[in-house]
Amino acid sequence: MNQKPAIAEIVDLLSRKWVMRIIWELRATPLTFRQLQSACGDLSPTVLNNRLKLLREARLTTNNPSQGYELTDMGRGLLDVYKPLNEWAIAWQAARTAPP
Repeated sequence: MNQKPAIAEIVDLLSRKWVMRIIWELRATPLTFRQLQSACGDLSPTVLNNRLKLLREARLTTNNPSQGYELTDMGRGLLDVYKPLNEWAIAWQAARTAPP
């Protein structure tokens, strides 16, 4: 069996459209399917369901029927990678919109 390097596997997962956004929206609190759909700009239910399935299979999210979708410990650990990226993105956005 020819297994992908770990970095290639996670980059493949995170590069799928909406995956990073879904993880980001789940950063603070569990969300129901509809809340998550709304937080992500009303992406289609089919796409959201597919991405949530991928994230559950990757063990980054779980679905608690009484609370909604939430990040697992591993998923919350991924937020440690997101935080510096978010800080950089804020600075980048400001630089792009600033007058030359």
